[in-house]
Amino acid sequence: MKNFLDGIINRNKYICENGKVADYIPGLSSANKNHLGICIIDSDGTLLKSGDSEIKFTIQSISKPLTLMLALLDRGEKYVFSKVGMEPTGDAFNSIRKLETGRMRKPFNPMINAGAIEICSMIKGGSGEEKFNRVLDFFKLISENPNLEVNDEIYQGEKETGNRNRSMAYFLKGEGLISGDVEEVLDIYFKQCSIEVTAIDLAKIGLFLAKGGVLSSGERVISEHIATIVKTLMVTCGMYDGSGEFAIKVGIPSKSGVGGGILSVVPGQMGIGVFGPSLDQKGNSIAGISVLEEIAENFKFSIFN
Repeated sequence: MKNFLDGIINRNKYICENGKVADYIPGLSSANKNHLGICIIDSDGTLLKSGDSEIKFTIQSISKPLTLMLALLDRGEKYVFSKVGMEPTGDAFNSIRKLETGRMRKPFNPMINAGAIEICSMIKGGSGEEKFNRVLDFFKLISENPNLEVNDEIYQGEKETGNRNRSMAYFLKGEGLISGDVEEVLDIYFKQCSIEVTAIDLAKIGLFLAKGGVLSSGERVISEHIATIVKTLMVTCGMYDGSGEFAIKVGIPSKSGVGGGILSVVPGQMGIGVFGPSLDQKGNSIAGISVLEEIAENFKFSIFN
């Protein structure tokens, strides 16, 4: 299997040249577009990795399903989905258009920026610092990595360039969907996107979801129902406005981020983490998707098979 993974990385590395790294957030543009790595951890705990699987990068939008889990624990399903929908948009992840023109008058789902900002407003805590520390501690728990931390350079860049996210947040505040201080909510969002991970960390989170919310120790952190909600939204909305095509070609719950990561789940079997910062036009890792397509085809991992 290790030789197979090495072969996949080598066969798909050239595809990195067909994309480009994100440059709209200061700090992301310094990524090496030729990096490509993968880690797979199966239900027995066997870890296999290849390529650039140990390079740190910021989690970005892959943070969204993780914070959703915490919000569901804090507030419950009924409350969470009274303020954010469950439907794909067909628009870019940072689109603001349907906030005002959509029939729901709330973010369509938690995997777009507006929905993720709304989710951040639901995290319990006495202060913004306490709320974010609860987010970070939850990320550490389910990745089983106590050393996760925020990349301050990326965080500052998120704050400096996050005007579209600010416009969404203040719109949500005006609609009565966000209570409390908008800048505090945004700070949580910018910080969670700036947490550094590796493909190995993503694979561990993927395995956590594959096992229905259970850590390698056997400890249950979230219910199977919450895990199912999150995995379902990853299938329908997790790969931005490329989610439908990805579901057909790969067919496993996945969430991408503009830092180049992809978190994937093979339910009941394994977690997969991929890193490749060269992105396609939709903001997904261009070579990472190709790697997952090849794996899914070879092992018939699609949940629709």
